[in-house]
Amino acid sequence: MNPPIISRHNELFVYKKLDAAQQHLYEQQGYLRLGRLLTGEAIEQMRSECMEAWSAEKGEFDAGNTWLQNALLPNIHHQSETVRRYCFQGPLVDMAQDVIGPNIKGATSQLTFKMRGNTMPFGWHQDNGYGELDPYNSLTTLTVLDDADEENGCLWIVPGSHNQGQINVRLTPEEKQAGKEVKVEADERWAIPVPMAAGEAIAFHCWMLHKSEGNRSKERHRRILLLRYADADAVEVYNDRKPRLGRLLRGKASFPEVEQFELHLPLY
Repeated sequence: MNPPIISRHNELFVYKKLDAAQQHLYEQQGYLRLGRLLTGEAIEQMRSECMEAWSAEKGEFDAGNTWLQNALLPNIHHQSETVRRYCFQGPLVDMAQDVIGPNIKGATSQLTFKMRGNTMPFGWHQDNGYGELDPYNSLTTLTVLDDADEENGCLWIVPGSHNQGQINVRLTPEEKQAGKEVKVEADERWAIPVPMAAGEAIAFHCWMLHKSEGNRSKERHRRILLLRYADADAVEVYNDRKPRLGRLLRGKASFPEVEQFELHLPLY
């Protein structure tokens, strides 16, 4: 990667610019390791703010809950100022623009936590299997708040699997309500783990096959911030092709409801 650019937010974040070789690599393999994007101060602030929100809503881990109840907390940018800064104005926005194009919106912000004791695996899937967006160039980013490895449930991917395109898996409204997982088949001969250090990030294509195993560590959490970026005019295929609502971060949108969405939230 190119040398980091000094952060515009009190040096909380590390800004980088993708070069042509990195963009080509992303197109070929469907993912790109981005290195460390959070400073130590940013990690501490984000952990503190996210854990306050998590504890208030989730409480202690409950093995009787679904994976959805145990592992996901949506719209964390509403509750964490540091996440909002990172989501709206951080280095990932520049990278999303490099990959997707000039018009960008934030499509998802959520905590994807596996607290110690949560040994539930999360099977192979595409993120577009949970929320199919068109055009099919949306970008998922994972920023880890703890060191993540195979013991505590790091990410696994199948490089190049985005080339097979959209895998159509449909859940009924009842299945979605019950928290049923979207699971697909993957050729695990080509699967690789992606261990990461706290503050590092990875970006991957909406068709990338990925999974995570349970957290087998007795002492460590595995806390991840998931941010998804999409073309400003991306629509929800599963929802009568209505526009996906998300804060417009760069460029312009054809849908007035996107242009106006979450304008009450400050960009920084």
